[in-house]
Amino acid sequence: MPLVVQKFGGTSVADSQKILAAARKAVRAHQQGNQVVMVVSAMGKNTDALIELAKEVNERPPAREMDMLLSTGEQVSVALMAMAIDSLGYKAVSLTGAQIGIKTDSSHTKARIHSISTDRIMNLLDQGNIVIAAGFQGIDDNLNITTLGRGGSDTTAVALAAVLGADQCEIYTDVDGVYTTDPRILPEACLIKQVCYDEMLELASLGAGVLHSRSVEFGKKFNVPIHVRSSLSDVPGSIIVDTAETASLAVSGAALTKDEALISVFDVPDVPGTIYKIFAPIADKKITVDMIVQNVSEQGNTTVSFTVPRGEVTDAIDAVKSSIEMLGGRIGRIDQDVSKVSVVGLGMAKQTGVANRMFRTLAQAGVNMEIITTSEIKISALVKRESALNALRTVHSEFGLDKVAPCNPAEPSTRGPVNAVSAAEVVDRLQHNLGMESLMIDDIAIDESQSRITLSKVPNRPGIAAQLFERIAEAGVFVDMIVQSYASDRIADITFTMPRDQFENAIVVANQVCADFGCEKVDFKESIAKLSVSGVGLRSHTGVAIGMFRALSDAQINIEAINTSEVRVNVVVDGGSGQQGIACLREAFSRSLD
Repeated sequence: MPLVVQKFGGTSVADSQKILAAARKAVRAHQQGNQVVMVVSAMGKNTDALIELAKEVNERPPAREMDMLLSTGEQVSVALMAMAIDSLGYKAVSLTGAQIGIKTDSSHTKARIHSISTDRIMNLLDQGNIVIAAGFQGIDDNLNITTLGRGGSDTTAVALAAVLGADQCEIYTDVDGVYTTDPRILPEACLIKQVCYDEMLELASLGAGVLHSRSVEFGKKFNVPIHVRSSLSDVPGSIIVDTAETASLAVSGAALTKDEALISVFDVPDVPGTIYKIFAPIADKKITVDMIVQNVSEQGNTTVSFTVPRGEVTDAIDAVKSSIEMLGGRIGRIDQDVSKVSVVGLGMAKQTGVANRMFRTLAQAGVNMEIITTSEIKISALVKRESALNALRTVHSEFGLDKVAPCNPAEPSTRGPVNAVSAAEVVDRLQHNLGMESLMIDDIAIDESQSRITLSKVPNRPGIAAQLFERIAEAGVFVDMIVQSYASDRIADITFTMPRDQFENAIVVANQVCADFGCEKVDFKESIAKLSVSGVGLRSHTGVAIGMFRALSDAQINIEAINTSEVRVNVVVDGGSGQQGIACLREAFSRSLD
């Protein structure tokens, strides 16, 4: 019998009428011959209310007790949902995370799933019940209640779908599916019929507002088709799968991350190990670092800038203070008034000119980019928060995302025979203690075919990056990585890489631009190596980047540039160190690669 997992978020169970509406959707799926597992969140703003209540009695409540408190929200929802289904004449049983057997680590408020027992759920399903599972929660080895952090109910739903071998995982939310951007921010956003896992991972991490990236990681890792649908209507919604029709588009989505904070560290030595010493204490606290940029060395010192979620900036500063002081550096700038605007698309890896168009359209809109990073399928720019909405609307329109053709109804997808992961394979993975949320490394690679050019002290004003890369493109140069780093409010450094056989054309243009713009100098390295680690879970596993930094530090290899995405971390090193670097990375990640 087909098995369907349905997840209903807080807005979908906000009151008794919405709970009954969700119950009717589950009953309808049951009537169609499916076994049904529902995963529900706490009602509406219940979790926020509990957090506020906790702060009223303790400004810094213990994490364990917060988990004990917050888990009660889902317990209310599952009980009410089971009552609603019973009122419709069908059998239902509600279960907490502990009753299901969702085992996690002991990282309170941000726990990771180690394993899920299927026996109890399957027995109840075989008895004709609709099973109502509490999202967002589990239990550790000491029987302490744990919660999974932001997006935890999405994570619970897709994890259950994986371990139960479900034919479909339906995520019901207050929007009709996956859009080209968040329709609650831009009304002109268009619904996308299908989207690839990798694109959705990027969009989810950028605050697309539909799914949390951890749930998409489960989908990709265990080949679970995820169907995003509206809880308020019967609109077909969007399917997230391994390959989708968006793969041919240069840009398939745009996103805005409003609450970013920029931290710049000045005057640290540009030697092997510096990056590791800065970010190791941040990784120890499991703080998510997003954009990381590093200036080219001046008189032996460098500047490193990075962004963290605004709510974690105090913890991040506390974490790095002592390390920076030991290195002889200083925290030069903290800016909590910034946002990140990004475009995402698998097609940009094969199509040139995407970055140029984004930079030009932002310049024409008068939006200044303080930091730029690129990856194979994403371009991100850090801008002032007051300019962020205008920036998002501008790039969304530039790439025609407000004119996407109306979608045909998305057909429910089931697990196909190609690359499918069976329930037996998932169980086997768990029995070998690899854990459902363990890091999955797909590849560790080296590219020794590129060169690097850096323009130092470029005037920091709208249009500079657009002019530079338009002229680079006119010279027939294909740019790979782009990193614009913060130097001061008036100047920035811009680094980019290109194929080595195009280096001579690129350096001519760079020198011309340097003279025209009044930059200080052009720094370059004709022989570099780009080292990459790719896989599922890189962003949520904060130790991946730090593992690379540690391995290269131990090998006394200096890092010249960094960029990251949901599925890949890239670092640039001197060409002469490439083979040594790839060897030490393969050794460091050999267990994950196996």
